[in-house]
Amino acid sequence: MSKLIKYIKDSIEEMKKVTWPTKKETKNYTLLVIGISLGVAIFLGALDFLFTKGFELLLTK
Repeated sequence: MSKLIKYIKDSIEEMKKVTWPTKKETKNYTLLVIGISLGVAIFLGALDFLFTKGFELLLTK
């Protein structure tokens, strides 16, 4: 039981040392992640479309 109490106390002390991002930083990082995710999705979708069309051309000839 003493190990659990020590763990909880140590965890609380470590959480006090954490530098939390500001609201503006959180918003910016969130928008960045969404933007990169959309960019990757569009890129992969375009590749999928091009490969599909390419294979269709190969198979129809």
